[in-house]
Amino acid sequence: LLQDADEAVRIAREIGYPVMIKASAGGGGKGMRIAWDDEETREGFRFSSQEAASSFGDDRLLIEKFIDNPRHIEIQVCTVLADKHGNALWLNERECSIQRRNQKVVEEAPSTFLDPETRRAMGEQAVALAKAVKYSSAGTVEFLVDSSKNFYFLEMNTRLQVEHPVTECITGLDLVQEMIRVAKGYPLRHKQADIPINGWAVECRVYAEDPYKSFGLPSIGKLSQYQEPLHVPSVRVDSGIQQGSDISIYYDPMISKLITYGSNRAEALKRMEEALDNYVIRGVAHNISLLREVIVHPRFVQGDISTKFLPEVYPEGFKGHKLTDLERRQLLATAASLYVAEQLRSQRFIGTPRIPIAKSKTSSWELSVHLGDGTYPVAVSKDGSSFSVEVDGMKLNVTSEWNLASPLLSVTIDGTQRTIQRISRNASGETSIQFLGTVYKLQILTKVAAELSKYMPEKAAEDTSSILRSPMPGTVVAVSVKPGDMVSEGQEICVIEAMKMQNSMIAAKTGKV
Repeated sequence: LLQDADEAVRIAREIGYPVMIKASAGGGGKGMRIAWDDEETREGFRFSSQEAASSFGDDRLLIEKFIDNPRHIEIQVCTVLADKHGNALWLNERECSIQRRNQKVVEEAPSTFLDPETRRAMGEQAVALAKAVKYSSAGTVEFLVDSSKNFYFLEMNTRLQVEHPVTECITGLDLVQEMIRVAKGYPLRHKQADIPINGWAVECRVYAEDPYKSFGLPSIGKLSQYQEPLHVPSVRVDSGIQQGSDISIYYDPMISKLITYGSNRAEALKRMEEALDNYVIRGVAHNISLLREVIVHPRFVQGDISTKFLPEVYPEGFKGHKLTDLERRQLLATAASLYVAEQLRSQRFIGTPRIPIAKSKTSSWELSVHLGDGTYPVAVSKDGSSFSVEVDGMKLNVTSEWNLASPLLSVTIDGTQRTIQRISRNASGETSIQFLGTVYKLQILTKVAAELSKYMPEKAAEDTSSILRSPMPGTVVAVSVKPGDMVSEGQEICVIEAMKMQNSMIAAKTGKV
């Protein structure tokens, strides 16, 4: 255990950079910093000790060699289940390599990377550790695994992990029940040969975070609408959240654990994709767009992952789904059809009007749809319960039940089914639609309104280049400058604590405070 920053630097030099500074009582990525030189070691010691004290009431730290570009694999490869009679089992592995800020985001079981020999070796070492310390309960032994399948002990968690449901899915064991039996003193009912790998399970951690800021900065607010995708086959949602719940900066931002199971990995991932599309969360920012992009990314689908997956795949930060030309046309056609369906609904009367009403004979609409940096002419005509939409000179057929009161809309576009969510709309034609996991902002106007809108003055954007604005609510725990100081770009101005994590706020440019 480290006494001070000077000792941390001395030991880091002995071990050799890079090193990992971490809270001895820690977990969940809190109190952890990677250091590549002496300066980063001193800074890491400061931040890690503060986070450790805030999160665990214990500011003691340890330091170890940092293994660059590894996989994070654990046994529950290893869940360990041990009783008070000298018996212990390893329940296969979980792959937990998709992480941000050393916190897991996507987990799956089993791993695409391990062969039976490596799996057995990791499992046997996990069991040996549990027996050596006379451990009796469910626990998890975590490893880092390099590209040659060499594995290195990381830590043991003497508790049930957040991601334990994926292990339950592929083994058929109820880990909570087994823990209670062991605590009561009963021996384990299973032998190692009885532990199977049946099918594949994937878990996504749904957080109240903005994934467009450092892959997820905390978001707070009240859940104005919340609907879990329980109608999707083989889906499990573990959550204590409900509609109306307050998401506070003082607690873990996790909304739920979303688990899908399939007979193979492709089926489990397809069900996860469907579940994410059908998950309704309103009132706070959330990371569903990032989760969906991860599970459909070619590298992830191929199993080519490591703990560096996110920064490698998104070196400029996460920007949401990038639409192909076909997907852009599908979104434009869907948005235009939704607009027309709403116009038609507004013309209908419930019951018999007291005075005669002239029915609208309009059957075609010329619209202008703004999306991103482009504005597109879109022609819509009604064909029974469907709409024929012309975009970019191409005609698309859009069909739906058009239940505009539902937060979810199942739309079929030229035979391709999409589940969309309309997040918001206003009287000026602006609307936000969640499509393929990402929320897109559009403006839909009639051709005449679009021509007139160019005469409307535009509101000038606020100049924030000289302002340091916290990206999330939190507590200022340190101020590193005073009025009158000259600061350079990248220099620390203050430290904000949110969700028990320390965040260094830096100057965006050189200037005077």
